[in-house]
Amino acid sequence: MKLRLVCVGKLAEAWQREAAEDYAGRLQRNYTLDIIELKEEKGGRKGDIPGLLKREGERILDKVPERSYLIVLDERGRLFSSEQLAEKLGEQMLHGGQDWCLVVGGPYGLDPKVRQRADLLLSLSKMTFTHQMARLLLLEQLYRSHTILRNEPYHNR
Repeated sequence: MKLRLVCVGKLAEAWQREAAEDYAGRLQRNYTLDIIELKEEKGGRKGDIPGLLKREGERILDKVPERSYLIVLDERGRLFSSEQLAEKLGEQMLHGGQDWCLVVGGPYGLDPKVRQRADLLLSLSKMTFTHQMARLLLLEQLYRSHTILRNEPYHNR
């Protein structure tokens, strides 16, 4: 199974990059993992945010493989427990036959067309996180899902 993570923006801090590399390395032992970073559009605070989101959305959708199962992080999305996310991953591995593409938008959110294309809108929490932290949390949860499916002790249950 292949995992593709499409992210708007780069990880600015060294500790963020180190954490992302650590979880990506763990995932790459068992999955093909492709992380694509898209440049953030400029001019959001004083500029045209809908236009900014539209341009980012077009670039995001250009990176989504046609037949992939698209999971978009969105504050209005469904909340899953770690076990539920693992179950969803396991179902796709056994029955879906689709690779996963996961999207983390930028600081101003996502264009509605990206949300409309999603097979699943996923919220990591009712709290708000920066898009950099959302990427780290998503990578960790994907790794945790893998360990749950393999009954490894990382999850501690």
